[in-house]
Parts: sequence; C-alpha cells; structure tokens
Amino acid sequence: MEDKIAIIACSNACLDYFENDYNIKIFRSTLHLGDEDFLDYIDISADDFYKRLENDKTVFPSSSYYPLGKMIETYEELVKEGYNKAIVISISSELSGIVNASKMAANEVEGLEVTVFDSKTLAYPEAKMALTAGEMASKGESVKEIIKELEYIRDNNKIYFAVNTLTYLVKNGRLSNASGFIGNTLKIKPLLTISKDGKVETVEKIRTFKKAVDRVLEMYFEETKGKNVEPFIVHANNEETRDYLIEVLKKDNPELKEIATMPLTAVVGAHSGPKTIGLGYYIKK
Repeated sequence: MEDKIAIIACSNACLDYFENDYNIKIFRSTLHLGDEDFLDYIDISADDFYKRLENDKTVFPSSSYYPLGKMIETYEELVKEGYNKAIVISISSELSGIVNASKMAANEVEGLEVTVFDSKTLAYPEAKMALTAGEMASKGESVKEIIKELEYIRDNNKIYFAVNTLTYLVKNGRLSNASGFIGNTLKIKPLLTISKDGKVETVEKIRTFKKAVDRVLEMYFEETKGKNVEPFIVHANNEETRDYLIEVLKKDNPELKEIATMPLTAVVGAHSGPKTIGLGYYIKK
C-alpha cells in the first residue's frame, strides 16, 4: 500500500498567516487572558491580541498547548481520511511540552505511524519546515526523505530578536539565562536568539530598543556575508520596524524581490511581548 502522509504543525509556527494548499493540520494552543480562554487564531487573531494588551495593561497572558485528547482526535480523523503516516512538526521541546504530548497521543491511536519532529525553533523557521514537508508529501516523497530535509532546515537557520520588554519572557519562564534580569534590569532591551538546542538566550544586553534593532541587523549582515540566504522577519504588532528592516535589507541587496514576513501569533506573543521584532535567515542549499 502506498503511504499517505499527513503533516501537522503546532500553532507556534504561525502558519495561519500563510496561504498554502497542503492541508496541514494544526495543534492549536490556548491563550489565557485573565478569566478568558481563546483558541489561537480561531478565537483571537494576532492583531486583536496585541490591541488587548495595549488597552489593558493589567491582564497578563499565558498559554497552554493543545490537550492530549484533542491530539488523539486529530490523529483518529487522519486515519478516517485514509492517512497511514503523519509527521508532527513542533515548537522547540525546550519551550513547550508539545513534542512529548504528541508522542503520548500517538501511542493511543492505531493505524497511524506518527513521527514527531522537534524543530528546535518557532515561527517562520518552523513554518518553513511544515510547508516544505507539505510540498514533499504532496509529491509522494517518503517520511525518511522529508525528515532529512527538515533536519537540513533546522540546522541551517538562525534568528535574532529585539524585545521591547523582558517582562513576558521572564514571567513565563521562557528565557533560559534569565538570571540578573530583575528589578530595574528588566528595562534593558537585549539581543536574543534561539540557540542550537532550542532555548531562548540573551546574546547581548542593550539599553534601547533602537540599538537592539540595529544590532540585530549587524549580526544578520555579519553572518550572511557571502552566503546564499533567504531572509525572514517576524514581529509582534510592529509594522514600523518590520518596514525599516525590509528597507535596510533591500538597500543592501537590491536583488531581493521578496522578504518573508509574518506576525507572531497570539500564543507566541504572550511570551515575547508586544513590539518584539525578529530577523533571521535560512541558508539555501
């Protein structure tokens, strides 16, 4: 029997903001705002979420991943649709329990061989993995071939972030080297990255957001010089800085026709905070 491979991503990939034809299923996290719960993107969009944060400074957001029972239901639906294999592409296991939950849920379903892939990242690089997997699956390529390509993307991308406030990352426990970021030091605007093992780490401590953004650009240019890369920008309701980055990148390389950009979906923004901007690259083969 020929394999029919389903692709599943988690909502941290922000895939809802990209049009695609690959029928990629999404394990949707839930956003918690005070006493209210919202299923990411379905109940609250990125725009609406950031507006809520701007309008009500007293509400502190948090998130929880897709319940195990819902994951099992998704797997069972895939079996009914004729799939016998599935690849789950998840946010870094250092940032969420989705990897382990996806594996546990898979053990409860018969007739579907599930491979869970830890992207060791989130947002655009995770989305690129999911879209690549979707395209390869649609062409009839095997799980082994798809995983090999996903490993290449995982090992050949980098992203740097400038955050407007550290409060969200520190309070939600998502900054792996957070020691020292207490009291007045929360006012600094550090340069952050996602490490090779999938942790959010501080690269440099910077005093102003503008300087942090300029340092993000410097790091990008230093690391991509002479390389064939695909740049991308992610942002938390910060179109102004996004447009500034696009302008600088195109001025440096007029041949750049298109730069992938995406908003950080609500459950990612709950940890990064509003106005966060990320610039990254994927090294092409």
